[in-house]
Amino acid sequence: MGAPRILVAEDDGPIREIVVHHLARDGFAPIEAPDGATALRIARDGTDLIVLDVGLPGVDGFEITRTLRREGRQTPVIMLTARADEIDRVVGLELGADDYIAKPFSPREVVARVRVVLRRAGARYVPGPRVLRFGRLEIHEAAREARIDGVDIGLKPREYQLLRALAENVGIAMSREALLRQVWGYDFDGDDRTVDVHIRRLRQKLVEGHGLAECFQALHGYGYKFSPA
Repeated sequence: MGAPRILVAEDDGPIREIVVHHLARDGFAPIEAPDGATALRIARDGTDLIVLDVGLPGVDGFEITRTLRREGRQTPVIMLTARADEIDRVVGLELGADDYIAKPFSPREVVARVRVVLRRAGARYVPGPRVLRFGRLEIHEAAREARIDGVDIGLKPREYQLLRALAENVGIAMSREALLRQVWGYDFDGDDRTVDVHIRRLRQKLVEGHGLAECFQALHGYGYKFSPA
């Protein structure tokens, strides 16, 4: 059985890309649609679940859901919306949506909701091995290794955890405090410059040692962003 095919219908490119990235990272097979007509065509071809923005151009999410249900298609639908009104949420659910997520949201929340709705729908989901790929760099979570050109570069545990924390949030600014909590834990009472020291070590191993393009963007007075070339 192949990976579940998840249609991500969202006209906001950056939002669509980050949801697609997190779904692919967790072993799903995401398909993108930037507008309502494209989303409806792909949905009719068959997918396992639809992550559907209400405000799509052309044909909106409500109309897509209404059309699919009228045609007898029971594909699970998770609606995304920038609207906070309860009436919109009620309308979506009454049309046949299975879940509803208000913006702004965490991509991890979307992935978690996808899993729950698929289970509820009776779909069997077996996650594949989690490997984050960025050109020559691969982060293998099962092996807890960072590899360049397929070879383990021997990161120490904290270096690996810091790299993974950043790589799981491509393009997202992460504060030193957030990185400390995620990598070192809430009980850590050291200086937040510990993060800077470990970033320098990662740069030495990845950029200087193996010729990768600079991928750690420093944000003055805040933290770091992982921006692979």
